[in-house]
Amino acid sequence: MLSVWGDEVHTLILVKHSLPEIVENVPASEWELSTEGQSRCKRLADCLVKYQPNFVVSSVEPKAWKTAEILATELRLSAQVIEGLHEHDRNNVGYLPGGKFQDAIREFFARPDELVFGSETAAQTHQRFQSAINSILSRFPGRTIVVVAHGTVISLFVSRLTGISDLFLWKELGLPSFVVLDMQSNSLLIKENIQ
Repeated sequence: MLSVWGDEVHTLILVKHSLPEIVENVPASEWELSTEGQSRCKRLADCLVKYQPNFVVSSVEPKAWKTAEILATELRLSAQVIEGLHEHDRNNVGYLPGGKFQDAIREFFARPDELVFGSETAAQTHQRFQSAINSILSRFPGRTIVVVAHGTVISLFVSRLTGISDLFLWKELGLPSFVVLDMQSNSLLIKENIQ
């Protein structure tokens, strides 16, 4: 359960980064945005403007950082990288084609306290990401914050906050997509994919 800071309303917008350029012999954590992914970021910004965000923060991974940069430019905000927002650490696992990756993710969510693949369990991944989010919320009280991150960490966080299935949400999140959370009621307000 997350803390609520006084009576201040916290709207948290978690963005799954836009469409990357997949390079099979390069770790996913180093993938850049594709040209189409960059175009989708502008459409994403159009959807987010109505929430009147105050800050954009991002994972250190290039596909997330570039998504955040484009969003910040379009929304006339600044963006900054925050440690701890990166994806489940699976750099020690080579490229897994569609079906094998889906199977690994299914096991990852089903057995959160076991090291299924990568170098973090689901529980460890969630704890790291939640600590980073709590730190961000305490630094920017009462603000609407856009956090650009990744599908697995977002799914873990939202699942544990709201009770929604992590695997279901993970399957639902597109490139890019976003969820809007009310941090006072620990509820999911909006989930939207951008094409």
